[in-house]
Amino acid sequence: MKGKKHSAEQIIRKLREADGMLAAGKTIGQACQALEVSEQTFHRWRNQYGGMKAEEAKRLKELETENKRLKKLLAEAELDKAILKEALQGNF
Repeated sequence: MKGKKHSAEQIIRKLREADGMLAAGKTIGQACQALEVSEQTFHRWRNQYGGMKAEEAKRLKELETENKRLKKLLAEAELDKAILKEALQGNF
């Protein structure tokens, strides 16, 4: 079964709801069940987004996407450079 994709804002909102439930005396399992996420997902979200505001989480996602794009461009440039170097040496 494929899971849902949550936006950064939704994750922040669910973490705040969970904090409220935990403060009210519920267990982590009960809070996760109410939020319809697994405990593993809850802990991963808390590690990644704990203490962030929605704007900060959105900016983090944008930076991760930009970083992925730049890494891909760098890999392509390095490949082109290696091909040109090989062509200059006459090893083709």
